[in-house]
Amino acid sequence: MPGRSIAISGPPGAGTTTIARALAERLGLRYANAGTIFRELAREHGMSLIEFQDYALSHPEIDREIDRRSVELLRAGGYVVEGRLAAHMAVTAGVKGVLKVYLKASEGVRARRIAKREKISIEEALSHIRERARKERERYLRIYGIDVEDMSIYDLIVDTTNLPPESIVEVIIAFWKGWHPDGEHEKQTSNSN
Repeated sequence: MPGRSIAISGPPGAGTTTIARALAERLGLRYANAGTIFRELAREHGMSLIEFQDYALSHPEIDREIDRRSVELLRAGGYVVEGRLAAHMAVTAGVKGVLKVYLKASEGVRARRIAKREKISIEEALSHIRERARKERERYLRIYGIDVEDMSIYDLIVDTTNLPPESIVEVIIAFWKGWHPDGEHEKQTSNSN
């Protein structure tokens, strides 16, 4: 049987990249990121992220290729795969041995994180967050019939609003150590309050 993998999902600015990379390093797993592939494809097409999202609305093969590769990695085992649909794709494809983690944070905190990272105003970041969320939800519902707001598929949900990355990593590692891929575990939510 292939080794276990972790699928990390969450909205922009929730900390998925930081946490997924740190988890991979700490657990000795390989790291893969669907968002990076999407951004590379946008650059290859000479488009901004928002323009490429519009393009992807009428070109579902883009999402399907990204997701196909993500599923292959999760199935192989030994990966932390970060992506908006990583966990949903694992469920849809029937991939066993995948811990499905969702990271969330308040919209204001996510906007501040993105503004700092992208060197844009908080207002601009907030606008991008809202537009991206709307477009992604529409695209994924149309292409796959998947509602990214469906949290029922996740094994662990962590609110990153007030937690430092190292604490989030510790929460996930503690859960991972006691997690049984056969489903003999309880779904958990970790709050930062």
